[in-house]
Amino acid sequence: MDKLLRNKITLITGCDQGIGRSICHLFADQGAVVYANLLKEESAEGLKEDCDTLEGKVIPVVFDITDKSAVMDHIKKIKMEQGGRLDVLVNNAGVKFDGVIEMIDDNKLEKMLSVNIVGTIYMVQSALRLMKRNPNGGSIINVSSIVGLRGNVGQSVYGATKGAVASLTKSWAKEFARQNIRVNAVAPGSIDTNMFYEMSADKIRESIEAIGLKRLGRPEEVAKVVLFLASEMASYVTGEIIGIDGGFFM
Repeated sequence: MDKLLRNKITLITGCDQGIGRSICHLFADQGAVVYANLLKEESAEGLKEDCDTLEGKVIPVVFDITDKSAVMDHIKKIKMEQGGRLDVLVNNAGVKFDGVIEMIDDNKLEKMLSVNIVGTIYMVQSALRLMKRNPNGGSIINVSSIVGLRGNVGQSVYGATKGAVASLTKSWAKEFARQNIRVNAVAPGSIDTNMFYEMSADKIRESIEAIGLKRLGRPEEVAKVVLFLASEMASYVTGEIIGIDGGFFM
């Protein structure tokens, strides 16, 4: 089979680590030109080294998705460098702070709302300036969470922000269908990333025991579903939220 994203111009947010880094690596392996958004400048060199031998090309771009002017500047950069093309946007960047509702302080509350919801909106608003001009449309993939669909004790605010991402996905799929822009989301469950290990050891054991497959998911397993949604293999798929939870909810 030919490379699924050969010569596709893609932008992925939150590539510093975890799921975002895996998506970046897989997209480059599948022939894409990847603009890899990073929050930290020091992440750029390691990312380039990881992807140096792959068929595609990785271009690190350092900016905060909650800074609308910075987002627009980098969309303009892609426009100039790629002749106005952007084929795929993956909204992966996100933050999580756990705690029962009365213990979430204002800074954490505002950070989750700003990054998980507002930042995602900024990215889509800006990316549409290029995608709507594409004769073949495009694909937007948002990263929600099983918590956003099902809820969880101690994660009400985080779950609310990820539930908003799922809701935005449904509405955007309807709004952009006429431009042949597909919008879907993935909703990961317990994935083996640094974010998962922020809970206590007892909670970690309980979480793994509750998974049907009795193990954590791997970042690359999430990346494969994102790849499918980005590719022409999913050309008739839009408005879907795909759970990636190993059978946590069945």
